[in-house]
Amino acid sequence: MRVLLIAVVALVIFYGGVFGYVFVNQRALQYSPDGPITALADTELSAAEAVAIASGDGVINGWYQAPQTGKPVILYFKGNSGSFSEEHSRFEQFADAGYGFLAFDYRGFPMSPGEINQTNILQDATSAFDWVSQKGFPVVIWGRSLGSGPSTYVASIREAKALLFEVGFLSALTVANERYPFLPVGLAMADRFEVNEWILDVSEPVLVAHGTGDETIDVSNGERVYALAPNPDALWIVPEAGHSDLWALGLWARADAFFQRAMAAQ
Repeated sequence: MRVLLIAVVALVIFYGGVFGYVFVNQRALQYSPDGPITALADTELSAAEAVAIASGDGVINGWYQAPQTGKPVILYFKGNSGSFSEEHSRFEQFADAGYGFLAFDYRGFPMSPGEINQTNILQDATSAFDWVSQKGFPVVIWGRSLGSGPSTYVASIREAKALLFEVGFLSALTVANERYPFLPVGLAMADRFEVNEWILDVSEPVLVAHGTGDETIDVSNGERVYALAPNPDALWIVPEAGHSDLWALGLWARADAFFQRAMAAQ
């Protein structure tokens, strides 16, 4: 009995230690902000400009390019790692097709100083929408991975033309529960990004894109968000595609067609 008691106590201590580590380091586990910055001059975006947008008590830095006549601006919300500038090939494709775009780093990511947390990310996302909407062009929203949270939030409180939901989650808490099923993460998680609630207030048409081979955010997240969307347009599920595979597998062609449908319906 004594050996069993010692084993139980040791297990409880170990379990408590693991839970404590996850609790204390939860944002370090949730976000990976470090990474290189690509200079705008080193891209093919000759018509884009660097912009600084006031947000809360800080500033978010990004790139903006106006669209050609009849095209919308794509407001792009990045994922949880590195700088948006690493995805410049996407923005070059947007520009080549006549779209405008605004992309930026949330506060705490390489180009925007500050603290990373849900409150700041949602504030940054809203500030970006308000800034670009003042340009007078129609706005479509694109959220990738972590960006599915702020993109859905903004679409739920502002009027855009469309929402594209790429490899997104039902909520950050859902992903945490899938990743740490042995821990009561719901008792400790601060940044939950409750897409499952925000999507209910999204009136814009929604396209959801996900892959069945995604080991970062399970495909069931995208499927469940699409089922909740009040105005679903299309669900593109790619067999065996991983978290970073969709662009190379033709996502842009589907996105372009989706945005054209949304603009035609206005």
